[in-house]
Amino acid sequence: MFNSSTNSSGSNCSHSTVITKTVIPLIYCFICLVGLLLNAVAAWIFLYVPSNKSFIVYLKNIVVADLMMSLTFPFKILADAEIASPQLNTFVCRYSAVVFYTNMYIGITFFGLIGFDRYYKIVKPLFTSFVHTVSYSKVVSIIVWLLLIFISFPNMILTNENPDKNYSIKCIGLKSELGKVWHKGSSYVCTGIFWVVFLLLIIFYTSISKKIYNSYKKFRRNSEATKRKTSRNIFCIMFVFVICFVPYHLCRIPYTLSQTSSKFNSQSKETLFYMKEFTLVLSAANVCLDPIIYFYLCLPFKEKLYQKVYLKLKKASEAEISKCRRSNTLRESINTV
Repeated sequence: MFNSSTNSSGSNCSHSTVITKTVIPLIYCFICLVGLLLNAVAAWIFLYVPSNKSFIVYLKNIVVADLMMSLTFPFKILADAEIASPQLNTFVCRYSAVVFYTNMYIGITFFGLIGFDRYYKIVKPLFTSFVHTVSYSKVVSIIVWLLLIFISFPNMILTNENPDKNYSIKCIGLKSELGKVWHKGSSYVCTGIFWVVFLLLIIFYTSISKKIYNSYKKFRRNSEATKRKTSRNIFCIMFVFVICFVPYHLCRIPYTLSQTSSKFNSQSKETLFYMKEFTLVLSAANVCLDPIIYFYLCLPFKEKLYQKVYLKLKKASEAEISKCRRSNTLRESINTV
């Protein structure tokens, strides 16, 4: 999964370069520090934000997933830099890498649930259902965690082969035959989860944009701020998905096949390895971008953050109300004259 030097069929394909041993670990160091700092602050702020809306429940789950994902980075850094002991390399393959991927897909799934929640509350505001209740969102959150853990946990159990003396052995080499099959299947399932969520987000946010645009045409003056805010929020979420996750998932299946099949030659495996490593860095950077999404997507989070740093947040709605009052006063004065 993470670090590699030999493939499962035993052929030698060396990936020990300055880029993979030095540059990428340094990038992960930066992502780790920034990600832990931003997500620790986000978790602290969300402690003061009540879970009175379903999308807030989903955002809090993403914070937890991102924090757990960030905690795996130090182990990956040591393994990639090839300064870890064989025992630590085994720990990375057996546990740390699995936690990394599990929490990445948990976060992706919750962004899909947020898109679903926003879709029905904006596009179908008259449609009331139990799926919008906080209790339901909490149950769904538990199901998401249990489902992804069920998919990923066997990868820990079935990574049970004894490591050889090579510190840089591929994680796939530590898996049993059943483990390789489960690894391949779980990779397909998780990749499928991403593409389904990505497609649904495109559908949801396209519908939301159309709804806001039609509302803007009917009530231009009243909905301009809403249109601008919604467009910004949609752009932030889709930007994160396109930049962070799409490149990695375009090469994940070919890379997984190169690990579990003997049909790939050494050069193909090395190319796919580098593609996977570079695009995985982008996926990891997601933990630094998610807190920015919280700031724009969740007004209670934004208000509480300003409150904690002793700044006042002037709400756009209050400014609009004040503007309308001044306009009405002026109109009344003219009519009186």
